[in-house]
Amino acid sequence: MAHHAQDERASLCDTFDAVGPDAPTLCDPWTTADLAAHLVIRERRPDLAAGIWVPGLAGRTERAQREYAAMPWAELVDLVRSGPPVWAPQRLRPLDEAANLIEFYIHHEDVLRAEAVGPQRAVGADLEAALWGRLTRLGKVLFRRARTGVVLLAPDHGRCAAHGDTGLGTVILQGPPSELMLAAYGRARVAALEPQGSPEAVDALMASRLGFT
Repeated sequence: MAHHAQDERASLCDTFDAVGPDAPTLCDPWTTADLAAHLVIRERRPDLAAGIWVPGLAGRTERAQREYAAMPWAELVDLVRSGPPVWAPQRLRPLDEAANLIEFYIHHEDVLRAEAVGPQRAVGADLEAALWGRLTRLGKVLFRRARTGVVLLAPDHGRCAAHGDTGLGTVILQGPPSELMLAAYGRARVAALEPQGSPEAVDALMASRLGFT
């Protein structure tokens, strides 16, 4: 069984090492140190992680994130690289793949594309297939707030109706699964895609709030 989540984790940490703690990310205003701190809290601090999703708990999480971000950079990156504690269920490969593949893929691209538009690395066929599998299962959830209909079209992988027509028309997003996944998480402006639809519908989709949060 391929372990894409671990590969993406290692690649992201290599990129962290290369760019340092102060590099920009697409999660503006976060720097790479802020992003690394977020990943550590998500995996290692269940007492704080709820604040990532629950606004009422966000203050405590944000304070802890600032503290982690102020750690020596090499130590913080090592925490991300080593993964969750030994007792965490995500140590099991199937759970790691389910919980972390998309997280680490998206956040790696958040660093790589922060100062440039479009792909900065080649994505292997196996990873593309894994991302397409996630999109076909999660597409309707990720695009549930789309202001238009959405059809995902990935040559060599297939077609997926992610959201029904809303009256503004339907947009077909065509591209590799890796680029479609970025769009599904609200990063369409840096994704290499070919949107097909009326200009009004495309603009409405690009302005939609997509993803889980």
